[in-house]
Amino acid sequence: QVHLVESGGGLVQAGGSLSLSCAASGRAFSRYAMGWFRQAPGKEREFVAAISRRGYTTNYADSVKGRFTISRDNAKNTVYLQMNSLKPEDTAVYYCAAAGGPTQRRDEYDSWGQGTQVTVSS
Repeated sequence: QVHLVESGGGLVQAGGSLSLSCAASGRAFSRYAMGWFRQAPGKEREFVAAISRRGYTTNYADSVKGRFTISRDNAKNTVYLQMNSLKPEDTAVYYCAAAGGPTQRRDEYDSWGQGTQVTVSS
């Protein structure tokens, strides 16, 4: 398993930007594809973005495509989520997770962080 810790959440006004980081500890970080998910109160945890092991392939949910960017730095064992043009509906707890590939399927991720709160005011 990989131990994951998110950071960078907070309060931002609509239209603003926020950057999230996910620091990984454990063995062979570069062997994992990484994803970001989010969960709002009363809602299912939903896919946001994913990136392949070496960072060459990315996938995004339609709701964030063109606004969010996922990236990784394997030398630093860190995955990032740059969020631009934020909307109130982006408000959620954001989680990073590790999988064998950049899948959108929640059940294919084996390791999860504790989450970081993102709140977008209108």
